Amino acid sequence: MSLPLIAILRGITPDEAVAVGEAILAAGITTLEVPLNSPEALESIRRLSEALGEHALVGAGTVLTEKELSEVYAAGGRLAVSPNCRPAVIAAARRLGMQSWPGVLTPSEAFDALDAGATGLKLFPAVQMGTEGMRALRAVLPPGTLLYAVGGIDADTMAAWRSAGIDGAGLGNALYRPGQSPEQVGEQACALVAAWKAAAKERSEKEPEKSPTVRP
Repeated sequence: MSLPLIAILRGITPDEAVAVGEAILAAGITTLEVPLNSPEALESIRRLSEALGEHALVGAGTVLTEKELSEVYAAGGRLAVSPNCRPAVIAAARRLGMQSWPGVLTPSEAFDALDAGATGLKLFPAVQMGTEGMRALRAVLPPGTLLYAVGGIDADTMAAWRSAGIDGAGLGNALYRPGQSPEQVGEQACALVAAWKAAAKERSEKEPEKSPTVRP
């Protein structure tokens, strides 16, 4: 079963994308996001999709418009992550058969995203809402809604978020920074995977975990 973790490769270049992607995949993270404000992001997505597409879900972050969405799809991306909630972009992604993870911080944004067909919700920036705010938002969301925390999540904070009930996380600077070697990224990925598994085990021991519902 794939882990509910998204590798955010902001700033990666096409020449290093595949080697870094392979290191992350080897650590057990199978969802990779290249933000569109990275250098030649579409080319990185194309190379990652061609090299890892059978084993990983590859796509883009910082997807703001339907035009950008179409370009990501043409490059082989099947994942669209956004920092904001734009129902038209969400609906367009779903029509293309892509996963859509819009950024939300309020109940209004969350319900607009779900109404448009979002696969799941990206709580962003998670550090701004905090775990208590997340619990309050979770209380009003439909059962089975997938909620991932993004922004300020690392090995030290992961346990608190998992204990609070988050379904997954997007991993940015704690996983990858421009210029880091594949070996270094791989080590960081392994540490983050271990932290997630430990936090998930601790939570499951306290309370039987319900399987989340993924929107088809």
